[in-house]
Amino acid sequence: MQTRQFGNTDMQLTRLGLGLSEIGYRLTMAQEARASLVLNTALDGGINFLDTSACYNISEDLIGRAVSHRRNDYFLATKFGHASGDWQGADWTRETLRHSIERSLKRLNTDYIDLLQMHSPPLDVLKQGDAIEELQAAQQAGKVRYIGLSNDNEAAHWAVESGLFASLQTSFNLVDQAALATGLLAKAKAAGMGVIIKRPIANGAWAAAVSPSDYAAEYFARAQTMREDPAVANIAVDRILLAMGFTFAHPDVDVAIIGTQNPAHVLANIEMVAQQLPIDTALIEALYARFKSVGADWPQLR
Repeated sequence: MQTRQFGNTDMQLTRLGLGLSEIGYRLTMAQEARASLVLNTALDGGINFLDTSACYNISEDLIGRAVSHRRNDYFLATKFGHASGDWQGADWTRETLRHSIERSLKRLNTDYIDLLQMHSPPLDVLKQGDAIEELQAAQQAGKVRYIGLSNDNEAAHWAVESGLFASLQTSFNLVDQAALATGLLAKAKAAGMGVIIKRPIANGAWAAAVSPSDYAAEYFARAQTMREDPAVANIAVDRILLAMGFTFAHPDVDVAIIGTQNPAHVLANIEMVAQQLPIDTALIEALYARFKSVGADWPQLR
């Protein structure tokens, strides 16, 4: 699978990464074998970037159990900031952050995290600085190689402009184009940051008969509005391939993470990225134009 230089880091990441919230939320520890199949299918298929979070229920546990013995085969990213597990402290305090880092290392069964990202912090938390200092301390202690941010809108712009982070994870897809319209992607790339796209297929909402989930409801509503124009409604391309093709076509995108608890979907996603992209640029231009006409005021979704 094609790889990209990830900003100013020493990491070469595959364009497709594996998002691991779904195995954390939808599987149980009794389904460890299924989680292992998802993870090993991804690694065997060439994916080398795994993205999770301390608050994705049992996701970190499953990763640690299933693939920690293959630690040299993947770059590992997780997120922190929120009280999770049995921790009773408040979000974003120094104590909570320190606990989260140690908990993640233990659950992931690793001595280090390649990329530790702040998980959607409020802007005032970023400006206050304690959380960033804890990230830097973990990096200096060798527990974390690089520090990043997962966020959108104003907080994401602040972080890019701060020069403090190696990477930005942010929302971008065919119904969520604000990262492009506001210059966020270009600014991050110009700052030498690695760019990770979350929700790159808009949670499967494009051309779906009904909203795929409550989480996808706003994307589904946006897709319905955009598809009122026959020029985009009648695009004769598989809806997931279209969504992937749109996101991967942008030159500032290094890696896009797609999550699933189904190993067959992992294989299908790998095949699409490796064999069926790119899609026709005329289709992408039509999606740009339609978004500008109806979605210019739509903010990034978290």
